[in-house]
Amino acid sequence: LHHPHQLSNPPRTQHAVVTRPQPSRTAFALLSAHIQAIVCLSSAEVRSEAWDFFGEANGVPSLGAMRDVIGRYRTRRLEPLEDPDIGCILLRDVFFVDDLGSAAPPPDLASNIVSGKSYDLTPGSYLEHVLESLLLHSQAPTLVPGPVFGDPRLVAPRLGQQAFKAVVLTAYQRRCAITGAKIQPTLQAAHIRPVSREGQNRVDNGLLLRSDIHTLFDRGYLGVDPRRRLRVSPRLRSDFGNGAEFYAREGQSLAVMPTRIADRPSAEFLEWQMDSVFLSK
Repeated sequence: LHHPHQLSNPPRTQHAVVTRPQPSRTAFALLSAHIQAIVCLSSAEVRSEAWDFFGEANGVPSLGAMRDVIGRYRTRRLEPLEDPDIGCILLRDVFFVDDLGSAAPPPDLASNIVSGKSYDLTPGSYLEHVLESLLLHSQAPTLVPGPVFGDPRLVAPRLGQQAFKAVVLTAYQRRCAITGAKIQPTLQAAHIRPVSREGQNRVDNGLLLRSDIHTLFDRGYLGVDPRRRLRVSPRLRSDFGNGAEFYAREGQSLAVMPTRIADRPSAEFLEWQMDSVFLSK
């Protein structure tokens, strides 16, 4: 039996108080670092050898579109700065034959084969006869038929280019600014800030560079800082596994400088190249 006093008092209801946890400073720091990493990746310039070579001939209008297409065929996620290997085969010693000398594909070759099909060169096989026939044609010099030049078209000439080259060649005493090389047919007048990006044909916006160094400079693998010292991108080694000649000169002043102070590379233009073109990562 229950005590009457116990029955007259209803049971008390317990209330749970729920508080929202406050984010810690550690969480904010991690979030900030994550955002900074995203910003760095988005500002880095993605390079693609396939896009440099063929551009829109890859079948897409932009590098981003090409990376999207490649990503659909991959089982592993495409990293932001990754330049993936594209499965292609380069044919060497190719020769052309007339239509009368060509041969049909093997009878069992399906039209939807992409890769993996192979044939044995067994004596008397269909493929052996085809190859023998084609090799006979390969003994003659190869001629690619068709016109050599396309239709003429109007182009906008770059005004002042030859004059710019002449004054830069003279200012640098006909020697490469970085290496000191003086083989004149290999020397080119490079714009620090290109005319296509609001640069001008000014001597202090120019460097006399060996042709291969000119290409590396324009693509951001080499740079010259405002104190006129050579800078070498780490991407030169990671992209090509090479560049010892330039890494040995890292941090050194230019090998050749114009005698006139007004002709020397402008710190303003050099700073623009380091900020806008040079591959710092």
